[in-house]
Amino acid sequence: MGTQRRIADANDAREDTTHLITLRDLESDDEREAILLRADGEVHAWLNYCQHYTRVNIDKGDGAEMRDGELICENHGAYFESETGRCTFGPCEGAYLNRVAVTVEDGGIYLTDDEYEFVREGAIETVAGETVPRDG
Repeated sequence: MGTQRRIADANDAREDTTHLITLRDLESDDEREAILLRADGEVHAWLNYCQHYTRVNIDKGDGAEMRDGELICENHGAYFESETGRCTFGPCEGAYLNRVAVTVEDGGIYLTDDEYEFVREGAIETVAGETVPRDG
């Protein structure tokens, strides 16, 4: 698989909710959350931030709300197409979620995006609202 890293089982990407992972932005060294989901048989990955107010997570840790194949930002009522990330309704209509490149092979989902490295499954770890530094 070269420099690709397995980030989840292919079965973790579902059509009815999202699977949360943490990535590291290689340029800034900041951790970012991303969500995995399945739509029309394909796995898609998006940064876990609403385009109306980017400090708001779409998946708050227990899977994102979805309706008719669209992700819903529960804070603002924005709807995003699962396949394209395009906002179809709400205050950020016409904006797009930020795609994270992944591929599926041999039953696994692999990160192929050169801008990020995989940190862990689940949310960014915080204590009292601050990101917890992690060794190594």
